[in-house]
Amino acid sequence: VQLVESGGGLVQAGGSLRLSCAASGSTFGINTMGWYRQAPGKPRELVAVITRRDGSTNYADSVKGRFTISRDNAKNTMYLQMNSLKREDTGVYYCNARNFVANYWGQGTQVTVSS
Repeated sequence: VQLVESGGGLVQAGGSLRLSCAASGSTFGINTMGWYRQAPGKPRELVAVITRRDGSTNYADSVKGRFTISRDNAKNTMYLQMNSLKREDTGVYYCNARNFVANYWGQGTQVTVSS
């Protein structure tokens, strides 16, 4: 499975960005996809996850009410709509996909929120 993120960039605090993650390869067995982020000097953390079958979602407390994860199974693409961005949302955002035997990661896309 190959994952390619896009949509990162520089935005002012209070602004919005939309990240996309396109999956290709052996995507049939993927059951969960998610977004993680890593700020400089900090460990990678979960942002949001979504199940492929029924679209159930789960969010980190820090992004609830501001971020929305969604997926388009027909396009093998996942999205993260990020609104009301804060400086602490700055980091590299990684796309993740899981099946029953493996865990896949994208190369990451940088999100920088300025004050």
